[in-house]
Amino acid sequence: MPRLMAIDYGKKRTGLAVTDPLQLIASGLTTIPTHELIPFLKKYFAAEPVETIVIGEPKNLDGTATDATALVAECIRVMKKNFPDIPIVRVDERFTSKMAFQTMIDSGLKKKDRRDKALVDEISATIMLQEYLRNKI
Repeated sequence: MPRLMAIDYGKKRTGLAVTDPLQLIASGLTTIPTHELIPFLKKYFAAEPVETIVIGEPKNLDGTATDATALVAECIRVMKKNFPDIPIVRVDERFTSKMAFQTMIDSGLKKKDRRDKALVDEISATIMLQEYLRNKI
């Protein structure tokens, strides 16, 4: 079975998470510089089949678009051009960064390690993918 992938897209860094082949468990994959996203995905998709891409859509608390919403829309446009056969699903990412930070605290990471924004992005992608899996059932 192909995997599902989640993307926590950011202006500088992008966090990635994937499921196992049975699509049961979401795990952090990596965080990469955003300008390397498409080349990274081309390599990854050549090695691993991916059925769906889940991407976080930034929103304000009232549900309106943020400054980053346009960046995500452009990323989606570029991904559809490069990977036309892989469906892209937008999910609400309003609280994922806070949840990721809390996860880091709960897992006992030291304060110094919790400052690693790349880790926050990867955990945020994992949380989005877990939520997607939970709602898919």
